[in-house]
Order: sequence, then structure tokens, then C-alpha cells
Amino acid sequence: MVHVRFEGRSFDVTETRLGVTATTSDVAIKERLSQHLDVNQDRLSDYVIDRRPSGDVIIRPEAVYG
Repeated sequence: MVHVRFEGRSFDVTETRLGVTATTSDVAIKERLSQHLDVNQDRLSDYVIDRRPSGDVIIRPEAVYG
């Protein structure tokens, strides 16, 4: 499962729907997510991709502290 936090919304998308696998690069995941969201890929440039041991992928804005 791909968990996405984008512009204040949270939602889940299956890997199949995005066309990604466990070995898909971060760049390719962002490219496919931008196509899915119908936004320019540069809107995801500051987003972090976190691959969990469970196999899930979390795509979220970079956290800034301080």
C-alpha cells in the first residue's frame, strides 16, 4: 500500500494502481504519483518517500523542525 499525505489530505493508493513495485525508484514513484494526482512533478520535489519494513510506502512532505 502507498500512503500519501498531499496538501493536507491523506489517502491510500495500491501499488498496482500507481504501477509501482518494491524496487521502483523514488524518482519513478514521484513521477507516477504526480500523474495520478494530475499535478506537475515539481510539486512533489520536497516530499519524502519512506519505505517501511512491512513493504508499505509513505509519501509525505519533508518535516521541518525548529
